[in-house]
Amino acid sequence: MESLKTGITFHEEFLKHNTGPGHPETHVRLESILDHLSDLPSENFIWNRNFKEAPLSIISSIHDPNYIRSVGAVCEEKGSGYLDGDTVFSSHSYLAASLAVGAGLHLADEVLLGKLKNGMALVRPPGHHAEASHAMGFCIFNNIAVTAKYLQSQGIKRILILDWDVHHGNGTQHQFYEDDSVYFVSLHQYPFYPGTGALSERGRGKGLGTTLNFPLARGAGESEYLSNFISIHREMEKFQPEFVLISAGFDAHKDDPLGGMNLSTSSYEVFTKEVKKIADTHSNGKLISFLEGGYDFQALAESVKLHLETLAS
Repeated sequence: MESLKTGITFHEEFLKHNTGPGHPETHVRLESILDHLSDLPSENFIWNRNFKEAPLSIISSIHDPNYIRSVGAVCEEKGSGYLDGDTVFSSHSYLAASLAVGAGLHLADEVLLGKLKNGMALVRPPGHHAEASHAMGFCIFNNIAVTAKYLQSQGIKRILILDWDVHHGNGTQHQFYEDDSVYFVSLHQYPFYPGTGALSERGRGKGLGTTLNFPLARGAGESEYLSNFISIHREMEKFQPEFVLISAGFDAHKDDPLGGMNLSTSSYEVFTKEVKKIADTHSNGKLISFLEGGYDFQALAESVKLHLETLAS
């Protein structure tokens, strides 16, 4: 039997989400990634570039429908501006953001149907800071959170979301803070933007104990990150996730202009292997990764390539 491939979802519209000159979350991020991925072997990878945008009914499993509609209206009427202090929109941003959610949903369907081994959504805008009713930190819709809700609707009972972006995924944490069926784990620089992600944040109500934050001091490197994976593996032995989702930001790289961490490109291979081990042990390999941050074009592109090659191995 032919072995399953790693899926990559990308759409040209992601390049048209125009954040203007000088903004770190630029289309050049994705262009540099695409340049680096041009020689990925087709026997291991399958690209999909024409999936559909997520409908309002699915995006509103996480976001207030009024907020979703207001983003669509402001993109159409004003054509450019700010949704929050950091989050720029242009005329194409609503479509790009809806497609970024759709990229995750497409991969979820393909993995659930057994057509893909795993996959990565190469998306802009990123998602993990987006809250239920407002944009934040370059993020418009919370791509990974909507995919988790969708997986729940498809009968997946326990989901691990692991976020290794240099910034804490506040939006994702808030969505599942009282949900014991989604275990949110974050390794991030702290104290740092957005100010959330303290060790004491462990969930609430029936979700108490299914949020786990690893706040790391500025300058932390691979060994500091890796030492926490022992705890993560132990927690997953108890939790037994049926599906694994990664908020894959690459801005903890030592070359990143926004972060202050000390990871090398090869660190992302090591982390990917650790998370794959969890997926292979508990979830029959079911894993989807979402592009979040990463603002040094070279470091980002090289790290994403290594991450994908490791997913496919």
